[in-house]
Amino acid sequence: MRTLVKNITPDSPVTLAKKLGSSIIPILLVLQAIFFPAMARAADGSPSAYLQCVPFARELSGIQIYGDAHTWWRQAHFAYERGNVPQLGAVLSLKSHGKMRLGHVAVVSQIVDDRNILLDHANWSPINGRRGQIERSVAAVDVSPNGDWSRVKIWYAPIGALGKTAYPVNGFIYPNEKPSDFRKNAGRQWASTTAVHQPRAPNRNLFARNMKSELEQQAQREQLADNRLDEAQPTDLIGELLDRVGS
Repeated sequence: MRTLVKNITPDSPVTLAKKLGSSIIPILLVLQAIFFPAMARAADGSPSAYLQCVPFARELSGIQIYGDAHTWWRQAHFAYERGNVPQLGAVLSLKSHGKMRLGHVAVVSQIVDDRNILLDHANWSPINGRRGQIERSVAAVDVSPNGDWSRVKIWYAPIGALGKTAYPVNGFIYPNEKPSDFRKNAGRQWASTTAVHQPRAPNRNLFARNMKSELEQQAQREQLADNRLDEAQPTDLIGELLDRVGS
């Protein structure tokens, strides 16, 4: 009986490289995503706007305090009225808590009753998989035992309900500046905690202009960081590795 033996010709280097390339590309894509994460980008390819709670609260309330959210309560002591009664336009100041190391600030947009308010704030719930988003008229509930707004639960969009965590609260910062003589005499410790019932209305046109400027500056900072990242890593990791495989 005659046995037929089929001649098997070895793949050429080019063919072998193509086969290796088709199988290794998915692995390289995963590795590149892990070790060289790109900056977040919007659908149009530009750096996506990522808004922190601080600039949003500052522009909306008119309270001119800078720095991380957890520093606002201390900074407000010599410049603004503070208290534990929610007022329209006031800033709710949350303490650092758990993973929320930098604290949080939000603006009171409506008083519902003694233990329920609505807030406008930024960078709280991830929306469409992205943080740094603005939320308006979201619920916040006083869950403190004494009804003194020392603990709150806040609406969390991913679960469509109030969040499970009861966050510790510093209090409310009212958008009315203290007298200049008080601010000059920083050693005097008689900060009033009486709520002011007619807070200064925010300038909406100024808010819109400032917010646009803030977003543009943020995008420029992210673009600069993106460029630095590009300079520090291979411009085409996959192409470079495939070139090496084929050579």
